[in-house]
Amino acid sequence: MTDTRVSPLRKFADYVRAERLQLTEQWMNAVASDVDLVEADKLTYQQLADHLPEILEELCAALDSEDLERVETSIERNARKHGNVRWRQGYRIEELVRELDLFHQVLDEALEAFAEQDNALTRRHEGRARRLIAEAFSMVAYTSIREVVSERDRKIDEYTGQLERANHELILKQRLVGDLYESRMQITRSVVHDLRNFLNAFSIALQLIARAPSKADMALTLANRQAADMKLLVDQMVEYAVVLGDAAPLTLEQVDARELYDELVASSRPLVEGKGLTLHASCDPALHAVTSNRLKLKQIAVNLLSNATKYTKSGQVELQFAMVGAQHWTIRVSDTGVGIAASDAERVFDEFERAAGEEIPGTGLGLAIVRELCRALNGHIEFVSREGVGTTFKIRFPVVLDATQ
Repeated sequence: MTDTRVSPLRKFADYVRAERLQLTEQWMNAVASDVDLVEADKLTYQQLADHLPEILEELCAALDSEDLERVETSIERNARKHGNVRWRQGYRIEELVRELDLFHQVLDEALEAFAEQDNALTRRHEGRARRLIAEAFSMVAYTSIREVVSERDRKIDEYTGQLERANHELILKQRLVGDLYESRMQITRSVVHDLRNFLNAFSIALQLIARAPSKADMALTLANRQAADMKLLVDQMVEYAVVLGDAAPLTLEQVDARELYDELVASSRPLVEGKGLTLHASCDPALHAVTSNRLKLKQIAVNLLSNATKYTKSGQVELQFAMVGAQHWTIRVSDTGVGIAASDAERVFDEFERAAGEEIPGTGLGLAIVRELCRALNGHIEFVSREGVGTTFKIRFPVVLDATQ
């Protein structure tokens, strides 16, 4: 005779179908109470549910047959749709993974509840069900993240095109500067190189999630670190483009030097001391108000302090405001960091030049930005450096800047 008994996994699948609304409600409550899921708070019930009902039904079909491969294509299709929707809704990758993990937890709890009321579900059956659920959610997470990254790649291509067009406009506007054309081409090549590296890191993270779901946290950490680096690159590219393309007349104002100094000390101290370094700061009592542009002065100092902190592993960072004679004053930033090789001294202010290679993160635009801002403020840059000892940058500004010069 043919055995017509319903398998315990199929009975569990029927249980999930019957309790689908309640399970979805449990998941909704878990999402609503999770402080890390910021974007989810902005969605309606229908927007939040999205393609999860279809994914849940495919999971039930896998439990019916105890074979995930039979529904793999449809799960991947719905997971791609889910990832695309979440991208358009503004989800971060970690939010996408977190909400799927919460749904996974709800199903695990449902399996425990079902096991308590159905004695036919043995430990072996329960283990098989857990593996199918874990494999299904691993597939959904991998496919959804891959779709998000694909959409992000498309946006990166779009932004790269915008950067290249902006780069071309800069070339046309500043053709009188002899070496500007090659410099802008170097920007484009460097941006493409860095973006390719970022995308490669994303690809590695996705492969790690696919092959070893247990290492998903490590993979997401890698992906998030690369995303942060990408954001820094884009932010500094925008800042640099604004500095280069600013054709508006320079706005001069009375700047309270002591107030600016206090602001810089307060904002930079947490970063410096967070690395275990010491911040030494001093402001000349003879230095009072200067006529300049406060925002540009602050940008210069912030970039120098950021570089000094980044390239210093131990020791100290120093900030000094001082008068020099009656007509000039200086901002001086020094560190006990890696230093700059004599062979690199001529290129230190070029775009995408970095003193310490790839082991220290950065874009290589900080000093290029400083150079352009100093030109606008009639600032004269001096620096001395010794490899392994440290670097000192000193910029001399006029106390009263004449915008016509």
